[in-house]
Amino acid sequence: MILDINGRAYEVAADADETLLWVLRDRLGLAGTKYGCGGGYCGACTVHLDGRPIRACQLPAGEAQGRAVRTVEGLADGEQLHPVQQAFVDEQVPQCGWCMNGQMMSAVALLERTPSPTRDEIDAAMAGNLCRCGCYVRRRRRRGRRVSGRR
Repeated sequence: MILDINGRAYEVAADADETLLWVLRDRLGLAGTKYGCGGGYCGACTVHLDGRPIRACQLPAGEAQGRAVRTVEGLADGEQLHPVQQAFVDEQVPQCGWCMNGQMMSAVALLERTPSPTRDEIDAAMAGNLCRCGCYVRRRRRRGRRVSGRR
């Protein structure tokens, strides 16, 4: 199968029912998409499919054929971090790092469709991303204004 990942076509020898998560990690070496719960509950495996956040652990890779997949590796522009990635660094959001990439993918999707989200929109968009370390406050701040997350 051929998959469009981060603007690049990859020919992948995988069964169409193998999850996108394992194709990304094991077959393509794109390890930024994390395995968390395996049931679509925690959000650690969040990627974008045609610009919408989805759980890669739940999507058969065959369903991604002919569609645009973006992973956390596709956010930066060369050495220039995406503004959401930079905000996570600036606010020292990550602790263990387990949830961070999925959190960023959900935040980017929200901000691309709603550049100035309300607190309720932020909470709704980020509700499916769980953080074992409780970094919810820091993932929301950016230079004195809230950009992603919940309290």
